Amino acid sequence: MAVANERAARALREVLLKPGNSACADCGAPDPSWGSCSLGTFICLECSGIHRNIPSISKVKSLRLSSWEDLEVQFLAEHGNTAAKAKYEAAVPVYYYKPTHRDCQVLREQWIRAKYERKEFTEPGKPLPYEEEVKEEMLMKRGRDNGQFLSRKFVLIEREGVLKYYTKYDAKEPKAIIRVDTINATFQPIKIGNPNGLQITFLKDYSTRNIFVYHENGKTIVDWLNAIRATQFHNLQVAFPGATDTELIPKLTRNFLKEGYMEKTGPRQTEGFKKRWFTLDQRRLMYFKDPLDAYAKGEVFIGQRDMGYKAIAGLPSSTHNNRTWQFGITIQTPDRNFLFTCETEEEQQDWLVQFQKVMDKPMSPQEFSMEAHLKHK
Repeated sequence: MAVANERAARALREVLLKPGNSACADCGAPDPSWGSCSLGTFICLECSGIHRNIPSISKVKSLRLSSWEDLEVQFLAEHGNTAAKAKYEAAVPVYYYKPTHRDCQVLREQWIRAKYERKEFTEPGKPLPYEEEVKEEMLMKRGRDNGQFLSRKFVLIEREGVLKYYTKYDAKEPKAIIRVDTINATFQPIKIGNPNGLQITFLKDYSTRNIFVYHENGKTIVDWLNAIRATQFHNLQVAFPGATDTELIPKLTRNFLKEGYMEKTGPRQTEGFKKRWFTLDQRRLMYFKDPLDAYAKGEVFIGQRDMGYKAIAGLPSSTHNNRTWQFGITIQTPDRNFLFTCETEEEQQDWLVQFQKVMDKPMSPQEFSMEAHLKHK
């Protein structure tokens, strides 16, 4: 048996070198360290834990610590990640959010269950829960003022391109009507304090508004994310009939480029530095007193470099030394400089990298319009 296992171990290493097997079949993490004997895939440690919780569809083993039989290795060799994707991801809608290893547990778990347990993508034409013309659900929504989560009715109407929510199930008039083309939605389990927490951000009169929701059922809340993306995508197809899928996908919901605390000072740069929560969403750098605030206290537009925007480490020598954190960042814009400080040098460098990535990209016509509106607010 020991000889057979050694032979199997060598064969397993060879199979792992085949194209497609060097990254997790489910989240794309590099160097997968586990395998599914029943699906014939190589997966990462985190995804293996999800597979282990669905024993009806997957039996997993460690590539390094488990004993492998010849037949199991042969099965992996005959299948592998590329073949599994061709079978289980044959008909994934272009708008569907495929999670990566950087995404939260609920996104990855529902992606894995959708593929292998529910087999949602094995053939085209299947009815999908996120492609309903009208989607209605009671979601738990955080109150803007009191912070309590209460049940609210949400209705997504694809034909109208709007998301409505009501304070009561039988309410005749919605509390808000939100155009889906202004929406961003991203999972924020740590910030919201719920593993299924979803942050919905939208623009109202060029101001950013946040609402925070969750549903106890992981499938339900992930279906809502993809329903919003489906509605956005179909409305974009109507608005831009000549555009390719590749051009439209970046206009759907997206993860924030970076979030975290920094200190900032006011426009005179003599005021005390105050700790604020910052969110970088494309070219909008928003800051909040609290991460769960409904409205941003202010926004900084991050334009492109050759339009007079620059991010540099450090603060001007004239800056008053009334700050707690010492790792400064200066954002230069055509109108004024914005001064921030970070708690650590690592945070400072990470923010600078993100700012510079944004500044290196050319601005779209819509972003020029956004810049003009923010300047005149």
